[in-house]
Amino acid sequence: MRSVVVVGASAAGLSAAETLRREGFEGTLTLIGEELDAPYDRPPLSKQILAQEWEAGRLALRTVEQLTALRLDLRLGVRATALDTASRVVTLADGTAIGYDGLVIATGVRPRTLPGSGAHVLRTLKDALDLRERLRPGTRLTIVGAGFLGAECAAVARGIGCDVVMLEPAPVPLAHAVGEQIGRFLSGVHRSHGVDLRTGVGVDAVADGGVRLADGTLVESDEVLVAIGSVPNTEWLDGSGLTVDDGVVCDEFSAAGPDVFAAGDVARWHNPLFGTPMRIEHRTNAAEQGMAAARNLLWPDGRKPFAPVPYFWSDQYDLKIHAYGYLRGHDRVEIADGDLADGRFVAAYRRKGRLVGALAVGMPPKVIRPWRQAIAMGGQE
Repeated sequence: MRSVVVVGASAAGLSAAETLRREGFEGTLTLIGEELDAPYDRPPLSKQILAQEWEAGRLALRTVEQLTALRLDLRLGVRATALDTASRVVTLADGTAIGYDGLVIATGVRPRTLPGSGAHVLRTLKDALDLRERLRPGTRLTIVGAGFLGAECAAVARGIGCDVVMLEPAPVPLAHAVGEQIGRFLSGVHRSHGVDLRTGVGVDAVADGGVRLADGTLVESDEVLVAIGSVPNTEWLDGSGLTVDDGVVCDEFSAAGPDVFAAGDVARWHNPLFGTPMRIEHRTNAAEQGMAAARNLLWPDGRKPFAPVPYFWSDQYDLKIHAYGYLRGHDRVEIADGDLADGRFVAAYRRKGRLVGALAVGMPPKVIRPWRQAIAMGGQE
């Protein structure tokens, strides 16, 4: 293998490139990124950047010297537009065709949008800086979507002094992921901090002056943030022969095709630990899967299944939320430690009797870490 192309210059792509060099790959290593910025960290966008606690320079994942040491053919500010797996060629938006012996797809996701114009989304550094410029004490901010991203932004905006309305179509925000009991608890936290959280509300479009609801009501707003989920960036793979279904479909090794692997938010792979396909949009998973994909690409005779216990965290007001496992699809949740009423607890999630996840709120990280091992061991009743 003399040339490897990594499409996507964020956490997963950078992790793959670094692993290839660390594992001894000496050939041509091309890293392609749509954004002009060098690889940077995304979780702080909805936290420290939006809250004006950090400036953009702190987001860089690596220094200029560290990137230089990787000896990359770095192509920033240009999108990949096509893939020919038969000829092993990636085509870029500027018409450049780049051949490869091995390929890692790490193109991530983009925000879902609503009809209308003028709304903010939050995925890139530019998105975060644009929204930050508009938030001032008294700004009327409407957030469409009460998932973790919307909730984090609501917490930051309330800290700035904005008047926040958060709209959610489900009866209980995040119930599909963390269960109704925990979803209601988190809803109560936002309401106690002055967020006007409206559930069971359909949104029709972003309109002049705010958000138009399905019943025709206008929620008057100075600024609107749409946080209703993401779409995997896979359109450039049309006609490539790879299987795409809510992401790039991969096997347990993160392989999507001959010498083609995927990693990070765009990868939908079979996790043998849980026995199910999953696509994880979490920072830790991106880095870990980038490493696994690179190793499995470079050492085909020693491939190892990628079977992690997913991890994510969220900061909302003074609450720290940590979770291990795959909480979706659980059929039972119980408070295993602490007390929901005190806002300090660990919830355990089970499916068919098996422990599949644990979520801690207001607890030190050391409290939840042992649960990771229990999940990895496939804990049963």
